[in-house]
Amino acid sequence: MQTIALMNQKGGVGKTTTTVNLGAALAELGKRVCLIDLDPQAHLTINYGVEPGAEGVVNMYDVLVEDRSFLEAVHQIDHNIALVPSSIDLAAAEVELVSVVGRETLLKEKLESAQHDFDYILIDCPPSLGILTINALSFADEVIIPMQPHFLALQGVAKLLETVQLVNRRVNPRLKVGGIVLTMFDAQTKLSMEVVAELKNFIEQAKGKPLPWAAAKVFNTRIRRNIKLAESPSFGQTIIKYDPASNGATDYRNLARELIGLPPLAASAPAVAAAKPVAAPKAVAAAPTPAPMPTPVAAKPPPAPVPAALPVTARPAPIVTPAAAPVVAVAPRPVVKAPFGLAPAKAQATPPAPASVKPASTAQPAQPAPAPAPRPVAPKAPVQVAVNPTIDQKKLAASNAPAAAPRPASMTPAPVTPART
Repeated sequence: MQTIALMNQKGGVGKTTTTVNLGAALAELGKRVCLIDLDPQAHLTINYGVEPGAEGVVNMYDVLVEDRSFLEAVHQIDHNIALVPSSIDLAAAEVELVSVVGRETLLKEKLESAQHDFDYILIDCPPSLGILTINALSFADEVIIPMQPHFLALQGVAKLLETVQLVNRRVNPRLKVGGIVLTMFDAQTKLSMEVVAELKNFIEQAKGKPLPWAAAKVFNTRIRRNIKLAESPSFGQTIIKYDPASNGATDYRNLARELIGLPPLAASAPAVAAAKPVAAPKAVAAAPTPAPMPTPVAAKPPPAPVPAALPVTARPAPIVTPAAAPVVAVAPRPVVKAPFGLAPAKAQATPPAPASVKPASTAQPAQPAPAPAPRPVAPKAPVQVAVNPTIDQKKLAASNAPAAAPRPASMTPAPVTPART
């Protein structure tokens, strides 16, 4: 029988996960394994689907405080696996056992008095260096330290080794450090490799000295990050049953084999698709190896066919509207005011000049027509006025004086007062 305590005072490094799955891997190899849950959080107990502190279930609190037999607390969980459950009441055990003489060796006495045939006893210790951890170290043969490859976890190992050395000197002379298991390992990070180098260097310096970790080692099996390891407890199963083909299952199988001195499993390539078994071909006489054929040159692809031209529908020619000739302003003619009593002569209307229209077929833009030259105005013939012999000639001459300047059309002409005769 070999008793192994998995301990680390730093929490969250994978102590319970390693205890559960390492025990399952050892049981798969045919070893009879007993798992003892000394953690008041009872995560090992919950992982196997057992209710912590359930009525009628004897647990570690009953064994240490209530003086119940160890065999009463052993419960068969699976083939080759037995469990000693925990309870939240274990958190008060340190206070209740303060007045008990030899409280550091209570677990040792209970286990030595029990008759059992287990090959391995794995003890899941709490994340502290209290009375429960001391009880585990007082009975264990060796210690396995699960730890993450981080700087802070590396610093905590020194304090843990001091506790192991103290228990080895005063309580359990056969206690030794079996090795360090790196959990949640990522080989692609530089920090992980630096922590591995520091651990190996530390252990190398202790060889040949009277120290409990002089024969320790860093296990070659590293537990890689795997989400399946986090999922399996919610189903109350170990990784061996939850996903036997996962990286987590492979890593813990190899750790169990390394622990008992067996070679690791060969790394298998991931299966792409399930193929049907094919019968082995019959032995055929070896034929001469043919000469290598020249590599065929890939033929150029034929040119893409040119699509046939689509029929073009003739569009009607655009209708060109002749540009309108610019309007030329014509200066108004002066209005000659006729003498009193005579109607003014009517001005002849000047016909507008025809707009120049270019033919529609001409593509050039229309140009404005030049302004027409002003027509010469013929002098008006003198108007023959019959002279009334009764009219005074001087007044008549005065009335034939030139007319005043024309008024605007909007203004009414001033009335003309006839001259008195």
